[in-house]
Amino acid sequence: MPILTRLIPSPVVVDIRPGALADLASILADQRISHSGRLAVAVSGGSGARLRERVAPQLPGATWYEVGGGTLDDAVRLADEMKSGRYDAVVGLGGGKVIDCAKYAAARIGLPLVAVATNLSHDGICSPVSILDNDAGRGSYGVPTPIALLIDTDIIRETPVRFVRSGIGDAVSNISAVADWELANRVNGEKIDGLAAAMARQAGEAVLRHPGGCGDDAFLAVLAEGLVLSGIAMSIAGHTRPSSGACHEISHALDLLFPKRAASHGEQVGLGAAFAMHLRGDHEGSFLMAASLRRHGLPVLAEEIGFSVDEFVRAVEFAPETRPGRYTILEHLDLAPDQIRQAYADYTASLER
Repeated sequence: MPILTRLIPSPVVVDIRPGALADLASILADQRISHSGRLAVAVSGGSGARLRERVAPQLPGATWYEVGGGTLDDAVRLADEMKSGRYDAVVGLGGGKVIDCAKYAAARIGLPLVAVATNLSHDGICSPVSILDNDAGRGSYGVPTPIALLIDTDIIRETPVRFVRSGIGDAVSNISAVADWELANRVNGEKIDGLAAAMARQAGEAVLRHPGGCGDDAFLAVLAEGLVLSGIAMSIAGHTRPSSGACHEISHALDLLFPKRAASHGEQVGLGAAFAMHLRGDHEGSFLMAASLRRHGLPVLAEEIGFSVDEFVRAVEFAPETRPGRYTILEHLDLAPDQIRQAYADYTASLER
């Protein structure tokens, strides 16, 4: 009887706990990621300076590089600066923009990436994708999964709470994204990877139903684990389907239509997910999701992130154009503006029960 299995792309190290940053050097050595200590470390120009002071004594052989922003040009420039060194690995130390630039740069020069996340604003910390701004707006670029991931919850608690809230919205939106994937399977026969879908959905459910708050170590650990599992789910599937559906289409539309007024990614996808659940007819699920988001201080109405009803209706109408070929509840219903307006009014009324 043959034994059938598959290899799952995932980090060799995932360390989520208070004080994890203090053990960065030993993890790199113990896991044979870098015996020589020759590392290229990417940090931001602002908050990264404080972290550099804490980490630099551990990594005497490291060369430090400042990441200017989160654009494709920044990532290419970073790779060009790093390629002349003989490094064992690249370390991305910071928030989402730093890690996305470091992932892209590491892939470009053929080195493994160690991600040291200092906030939990989205699920990109362990995903096979770099989200970078470009001349056309914003692009998603395929990259290898990080070889190691460290999240020090002591540092997470030092960051503004809005970053944690954003991560909550991104994690919870998995539930709606997987429902869209299942819809595409039923209607169009789109193939579902059951393992990827299960990981993404359970990551979202764990965050949705956890009783803790943004300042609790136990909740932060569950949120961090959920974001990591979301990234691995995308690696397993080979695309972003497990974590991106109508919720993300709506967010992308807001980014494109109102680039100077967009809220955080997590706030937008959380709102988009709750509304998409309502469109799908899962009113109980929509209410539960909105209640959880509200409990953590996230918006559940367009007006709460500075958009009028007309602007939100326009974004929902435009949303399918942001991901051509992706089938979600928005493509399935193909609502006219007046229908979207009525659905949003019904959604708003349902939250007041």
